[in-house]
Amino acid sequence: MADSFEPLDVEKALTELTLAEKSLFLAGAGLWSTYPVKRLGIPSLRLTDGPNGVRGTKSFEGVPAACFPSATGLAASWDTSLLKSVGKAIALDCKDKGVHVLLGPTVNVQRSPLGGRGFESYSEDPHLSGYMARSFIQGLQSEGVAATIKHYVTNDSEFERMSISSEVSIRALREIYLRSFELVCRDTSSPSWAMMSAYNRVNGLHASENKYLLDTILRKQWGWDGMIMSDWLGLTLRCQALRFGVVVHCNVALFHRRYALLKSMSEFVR
Repeated sequence: MADSFEPLDVEKALTELTLAEKSLFLAGAGLWSTYPVKRLGIPSLRLTDGPNGVRGTKSFEGVPAACFPSATGLAASWDTSLLKSVGKAIALDCKDKGVHVLLGPTVNVQRSPLGGRGFESYSEDPHLSGYMARSFIQGLQSEGVAATIKHYVTNDSEFERMSISSEVSIRALREIYLRSFELVCRDTSSPSWAMMSAYNRVNGLHASENKYLLDTILRKQWGWDGMIMSDWLGLTLRCQALRFGVVVHCNVALFHRRYALLKSMSEFVR
């Protein structure tokens, strides 16, 4: 990996960070990286797509990526050991490109064959999706690269995907749409280190600002303690999202929101 990390005492670093420095972690330094705090030895993290290959951190003229079979094709094998091997191989590609966080796997349900990004998901069966994703994540994270399961939740259509409201009963939500996420989050051997919230609304509320999804289910009922990021430019009410656990607004420079964020954070910690 291009950037090697020195051991860091996280609790000690938290006491030494200023409020202004903490605010830097709430958004990206650019499209594919976080802000460093060099005086405390906190490095910049690099993120990249995607579920079946490592695009790298350049939008144009980047290093060519190895292209693996789509998630749908891999899941058709029902072979968890294969998924673990693919995860390991993609992790090595991440390291070659200096990437620390992979934005995948996608565990949304293939609700319709017309879904424009259905190939990124494993299956219409949430159980198959969950077990395939667990194996992929185990392989990826065994090499020290963070997985990011996405898009939480019911982001299963490309039609008006930034604003559409998925109207779903609690039973269907629990038994179908959340099930693959739950299987990953409850995996005691290697739960995903990160998660990406969805653009869409769920029963009228944006998924990235939904207390029931982010706090009640994810944190309290499942006990998952990983990092939640938004989809790219995927927040509308920044402070509301922060209150319910979406800690990184991916991924825009902070200069135009810095003072508003600092003011809101000051009010929040009071």
